[in-house]
Amino acid sequence: MVRYLSAILLLFITIYSDPSEENVVYFTDSGYAEFTSSVPLHTFTGRSDHLTGLIDPEVNLVDFYLDLSTLRTGIDRRDRDMFRTLEVDDYPFAEFTGSLTSSFDFQSSDKQSVAVTGDFTIHGITREKKVEGTLQNEGGNLKLEAEWIIDITNYDIEPPGILFYRVRDEMEVRIEAVLESVPEDEQSDIP
Repeated sequence: MVRYLSAILLLFITIYSDPSEENVVYFTDSGYAEFTSSVPLHTFTGRSDHLTGLIDPEVNLVDFYLDLSTLRTGIDRRDRDMFRTLEVDDYPFAEFTGSLTSSFDFQSSDKQSVAVTGDFTIHGITREKKVEGTLQNEGGNLKLEAEWIIDITNYDIEPPGILFYRVRDEMEVRIEAVLESVPEDEQSDIP
């Protein structure tokens, strides 16, 4: 009888155990990234749906990268000029790696403000950066939205221009992603 009750108790614990105790990583390879830049009297935006990233709560890791050759502005010539300016053949990726510096309740479905501090790398230059945004648990997945401004001259990127019109030094960066929860036994499949 004791073995029978022990087996039922073990089954109950297994079925109703808290999933937050399992090491879940949140991952996407189809996030959205955009940058907005401008010259006098004109603004343009580069967009990509190839943002790749993960959030690992257990080790407090936030890591996102973008293949810069996937950015598109809507004009092929401007894309080629952008790739030449960013030297994507030599520096193909932009990456942010950091840690959450504010609290976040991974079980709550409320949209929560978060801050992340880490290293942003582009054009082969890495600078520390604090990024603010929001995270929201949507049915076990995380919805992320964040934006920040970079000064491209801090990354040895020469603002392109024609005559006396030059692209502004400051560029707005915005990302959005839904990161799917990946259980521990499937994490080896994450690229």
